[in-house]
Amino acid sequence: MNPRPRPGERPAVAAPPFTLLYDRECPFCRREVEWLQRRDRAGGLRVVDIAAPDFDPARYGLDRERVHARLHGLTGDGAVVEGMAAVRGAWRAVGLGWVLAPTGWPGLRWLFDGLYLLFARWRVPLGRWIGRRCDGARCAR
Repeated sequence: MNPRPRPGERPAVAAPPFTLLYDRECPFCRREVEWLQRRDRAGGLRVVDIAAPDFDPARYGLDRERVHARLHGLTGDGAVVEGMAAVRGAWRAVGLGWVLAPTGWPGLRWLFDGLYLLFARWRVPLGRWIGRRCDGARCAR
């Protein structure tokens, strides 16, 4: 509960939630989402499993291939972000945005965006290499 504002002060307004579209069949993605959810005390992060049978990427203006190629998120105003911008948005939603803030700084953004793209491309083989198994058939790619 927010305390009553003093005369002349504006009441605190909660930030709109961030929605993360993630692949539950990806062991890295699943672990990070579970970790973020444990830290989401204010309820600022919503998650949607793109591997769910009823998931429709068209609802977000995306196609299945694109949504499975990299992480996507929706800001509070409905804008779609992807890659490191989605990661930063999810961390910001749980109050940890300061940790990843340097990844969005000019001069560093291109580096971290590129590293994310490499990770996204190789996440399934990397997951197998470290001994993690996928939950479903889509991880066979």
